[in-house]
Amino acid sequence: MRDAVTEIVTIRGDLELLTRTAHLLSSVREEFVCAARDLDTWSRPGARQAMAARAGHTQQGQQVHQVRKLLSPAALADEHSRAHLRELVDQGALVRIASAPLPHETIVIDRRLAILAGLDGPGGREYTLTTVPTLVGGVYALFDAAWGTATELKAFLRGEQPRLDAAGRTVLRALGSGATDEKAARELGMSLRTYRRRVAELLTTLDADSRFQAGIRAGELGLNG
Repeated sequence: MRDAVTEIVTIRGDLELLTRTAHLLSSVREEFVCAARDLDTWSRPGARQAMAARAGHTQQGQQVHQVRKLLSPAALADEHSRAHLRELVDQGALVRIASAPLPHETIVIDRRLAILAGLDGPGGREYTLTTVPTLVGGVYALFDAAWGTATELKAFLRGEQPRLDAAGRTVLRALGSGATDEKAARELGMSLRTYRRRVAELLTTLDADSRFQAGIRAGELGLNG
């Protein structure tokens, strides 16, 4: 592991990321931690599948490392994503949901290597790999602090993740557009009274005291899509 990456390396694109780190992912011995805003950052081309396959990896029937995944609420935006995360938990991974969107996305392997995801660009997303102990330790400490305040996946799904039906999402989008109640009701083909009743129901579902707060809450939970 020590010779796998020379101090700090910057690469661009998901293909190069997978090529440079595939052998590292298969050599995890103690701990694999991952922080991501959603399930897309580490997904292409096949990276998510490779990482997921190793989440419950065993050798001769014994689990060889611990997996911790920290995600923002946006990762729970659809049932397919929720099912994927439940499967990881069933395989032995620990999954928690942060109380707000994560500002940084990273992977740390055995507290020796950190992979930081940068911005997406014309040549693909940029990633920084480092084995510098102080940098890896700092990244790990930030992850651990966020992990400590996050909620375990199943508990989050039970108590903190509102489910909006198609009508609720439609009203949420209308609120986000800034349209007046009259215009929104007309565009949605409902009476003004019905529209306002749906808005009140939406505020209750999102545990919000105002329409503005409802928009913030929906954004935190990844329900604006």
